[in-house]
Amino acid sequence: MRSSKPIRRTSTRPPAGPAPESEVTITEMGGEGDGMAPGPIFASFTLPGERVRVAGTGERRKTLEILSASPERVEPPCPHFGQCGGCALQHWGMQPYLAWKRDRMIGTLARQHIETEVLPIFASPPYSRRRAALHARQGRKDEARLGYKIRNSWDLVDISVCPISDPKITAALPAMRRLAAPLFEHPKSAPTLHVTLTDDGLDIDITGVERKSGGLSADARMRLAEQAAAGGFARVSMDGEIAYMDQAVPGVRLSGVRVDLPPGAFLQAVPAAESAMVDFVVEAAAGADRIADLFCGVGTFTFALAGVAPVYAADGAAPAITALNAAVANAPGLKGVTAEARDLVRRPLLAQEMKKLDLVLFDPPRAGAAEQAGEIARSKVSRVIGVSCAPATFARDARTLIDAGFRLERVLPVDQFLWSPHVELVGVFSR
Repeated sequence: MRSSKPIRRTSTRPPAGPAPESEVTITEMGGEGDGMAPGPIFASFTLPGERVRVAGTGERRKTLEILSASPERVEPPCPHFGQCGGCALQHWGMQPYLAWKRDRMIGTLARQHIETEVLPIFASPPYSRRRAALHARQGRKDEARLGYKIRNSWDLVDISVCPISDPKITAALPAMRRLAAPLFEHPKSAPTLHVTLTDDGLDIDITGVERKSGGLSADARMRLAEQAAAGGFARVSMDGEIAYMDQAVPGVRLSGVRVDLPPGAFLQAVPAAESAMVDFVVEAAAGADRIADLFCGVGTFTFALAGVAPVYAADGAAPAITALNAAVANAPGLKGVTAEARDLVRRPLLAQEMKKLDLVLFDPPRAGAAEQAGEIARSKVSRVIGVSCAPATFARDARTLIDAGFRLERVLPVDQFLWSPHVELVGVFSR
């Protein structure tokens, strides 16, 4: 007869001890901005040519000590660097850092067998970002903790300075901590403050507040509005629903045209980078007769292009199109803008709808524009401009156009997210 008692198994695993240590030489930079040694072994905050001591097993190791430093190593400008997950490359000199980004973009195109003229990279300066996504965690009753997530952690660094953000955003951190204090009535709330610096002040859209339980109470909403007024914010909204607005709808100027922004509207992160991309686009569009601006948003490129020729503009975000149309009505001197709310992924502009167009610009999200690129490839359009925040999906869509007879003439790389591994670009195609 078998016993009904459970069998107790003795573990043969050795007791956990300190992670094994080793010395490695970094030979190149990995795609996420970590140094890479043969293996591969990735070690954060290291540079090519450095001899380092690391701990752990597997591909990802913890950097313990820099035994032999690269001459390209510099002192990081931020006291939070190394703990904050917002930046990965502040320890690298600007010239080799920018060259790495440009080369990385060239390598991404090469994987699709694409060669073209690549211009010098546009470098955004420090203290220039007008957008930030700040995470909040519960702190004292009248003041939340606010900052960026710690690398590989849910917890955050309660920041005091930020050398990538516009100083007006950093100066408002104390007021934003007080603003976030009423958001924690439900234990599952993990708010994020999406902050945009507009011509009228800070516009803040809050996401991540638990809503299944009914959302914020009337008392918490009142406290939120009071703190928004005390902080001098232009507008505060929650998932697009306005909780407080000072007087007028906050807005920005795009190519000289005032656009009142819907809550949570997308803008390019750095005004100087936006200007560089717009100038490049306008130069490439010279001589066009009819233009389509696809994934147009609130009109980053629309108004500049409408100074060249009549523009058809489309985007899946209906509030953005409403804002664009309202701006057009008060913008004299344009050669004509027709704007439509249209899901260009599910309902791309068809080749037959492009019969009268000679230039198409597309600026999709990170997933790219595979469906729309296919329709452009089947059209008779002679020029195309692609704007992208993801070189891999741009290269995929570019391959579609090239296979249809287009040539990628030139590319402008743009470093809009300083000290991160991300690089953006604008590419010009002709048939």
